[in-house]
Amino acid sequence: MTAILLKNARIVDGTQDRPSDAVDVLVEGHYVREVGSALASGTATVVDLGGRTLMPGLVDCHVHVIASTPDLGANAELPNSLVALRAAGIMNAMLMRGFTTVRDLGGADHGLVQAVEEGAIAGPRLVICGKALSQTGGHTDYRGRNHSRSVAYYKDRLGTLGRVCDGVDEVRRACREEIKAGAQFIKLMANGGVSSPTDPIAFLGFSRDEILAAVEEAGNAQTYVAAHLYTDEAIRRALECGVVSIEHGNLVTAQTAALIKEKGAFVVPTNVTFHRLAKDGAGLGLPPESVAKIEDVRGAGLDALTILHEAGVTMGYGSDLLGEMHAFQSDEFVLRGERLPAMDVIRSALGDAARIVGMEGLVGTLAPGAFADLVVVDGDPLADLSLLTGQGRHMPLIIKDGAVVKQSERF
Repeated sequence: MTAILLKNARIVDGTQDRPSDAVDVLVEGHYVREVGSALASGTATVVDLGGRTLMPGLVDCHVHVIASTPDLGANAELPNSLVALRAAGIMNAMLMRGFTTVRDLGGADHGLVQAVEEGAIAGPRLVICGKALSQTGGHTDYRGRNHSRSVAYYKDRLGTLGRVCDGVDEVRRACREEIKAGAQFIKLMANGGVSSPTDPIAFLGFSRDEILAAVEEAGNAQTYVAAHLYTDEAIRRALECGVVSIEHGNLVTAQTAALIKEKGAFVVPTNVTFHRLAKDGAGLGLPPESVAKIEDVRGAGLDALTILHEAGVTMGYGSDLLGEMHAFQSDEFVLRGERLPAMDVIRSALGDAARIVGMEGLVGTLAPGAFADLVVVDGDPLADLSLLTGQGRHMPLIIKDGAVVKQSERF
């Protein structure tokens, strides 16, 4: 069993507003074995951090690892083999930024999960919903107004984020099929979206009965429903139907934020995607009809952070980037830092994220029994959140599942 003893580490894990005093962390196999002072192990490889920051591996609660281009309609047409190979590169880059667990909100399948687990792909641990569910003409229906392909054509394409289902019976079948195929939760497109061509932001996706059916099916499988939601009306309706995970939430009001808190639901804001789409989307292939919708939600996103924080709502870290914009995954830290305390921003990618992905006590913490996912940072991210950006340049050592996946020459 491989053992690593990290000496003189100052822990930053989002539970306090300053780094801890220097401690030691002992890793054995895939898990953290012990955290304390003056630890020793006769068989462990000893690494003296010299007072550097040590963090749990970061968790991104909203990614699309199969999205290699912002034109998601074109992405759906790519050969499955090409999509998988591009996804491998996207996931490896995420890992090199310190993200050791990610939750995919539409597209990734169990084959990618298995590839990571077997070591065929070097990437973060994947938590998946399979294909997101959309109604005809909703978000992830990328056929456009004059597209003649049937919805069945896209069902088994790795490059498509979602699948179309209409009516309660179809929704139930789709939920059951995705869970059978390895989905760990269900994703609904319950509002209009930016990237899809025929659904303005204010559109409500699915009927109440369809949403209720999805919530029941998820509950039967001992899991939950996440929903793509922007407008306050759509958020409130989804909450009333039992949706637990609010994705985006840009146009939420204080009254609805209080309801989110009351129901014990949570929100995963994704401000960096709107920031980058506004800057780069058109140049990278985002269709004009999608570019025109960005400002409907971008400006309100940062305001929503303040509203949700004041209501005491749990927020997970999310990026939701596409294509070449994946490189800006860590910039969400800096954007949130404009409105929220750094400790809360960091916690959104650690302890709060762990609860959202259903892995509390296993990820987002350095407690004994947690997965041995560890990131060393040069400097104090509580004082400077930008230390978590830059493609991991400030992260000289990254460990996932007890194995070193990145190590600079000075270690």
